[in-house]
Amino acid sequence: RREFLTTTLAVGATTSTASAAAAQTTKTVKILGVSCSPRKGKTTSASVQICLDAAKAVNPIISAELIELAGRNIGVYDPADPKAVQGGFAELIPVLSSPDVAAIVVGTPVYFGNMSSLCKAFLDHCMVFRQQSFALSGKVGGVIAVGAGRNGGQELTLQSVQASLMGQNMIVVGDGRPTSHFGATLINTNDDISKDEFGVGTAKNLGRHIAEVALKLTQTGG
Repeated sequence: RREFLTTTLAVGATTSTASAAAAQTTKTVKILGVSCSPRKGKTTSASVQICLDAAKAVNPIISAELIELAGRNIGVYDPADPKAVQGGFAELIPVLSSPDVAAIVVGTPVYFGNMSSLCKAFLDHCMVFRQQSFALSGKVGGVIAVGAGRNGGQELTLQSVQASLMGQNMIVVGDGRPTSHFGATLINTNDDISKDEFGVGTAKNLGRHIAEVALKLTQTGG
């Protein structure tokens, strides 16, 4: 009887451990990409998609979703509205702050050496998350900038957007090895980024780096 009970308990414990490990392994790590271009389906969204595809390739438990702000009614942030629920931003609040979301990638075109006005409005509206006990805190953040030339202000734009993400207490990362700088910087040539091999490489590196960090945080319960 003692042998039977010992064996049964041991098998039960092993099964429970295996089930817990399997549940942890199959937990989905979700990464959102936000394209802040007023032009839907153009080079900024394409760049963000490249980043998301590279992230998904890291591990099968990673899922990714692209959100385009083009066509959404996201106006200038009004601080008189403490919940920041104006226009088309309201429906994004539960999506971005969901506990299932491990990382957020923000992509923007470069206008006059900085982010688009749509991107700035989006980031300003994110004030609501600070007011919700920092709902974006601990999520991994990455940035993509698409300009008209190699030195078109992409790095300055990256740093501007990163400053906002750090204000949300997010874990901001740059593109990973081998480029490993501030983030993804791409060139738009006649609505085409495919010929910018270096830039596309930074987008892929960013996606891989974000995925790796998000996975580590998920595994450690961070």
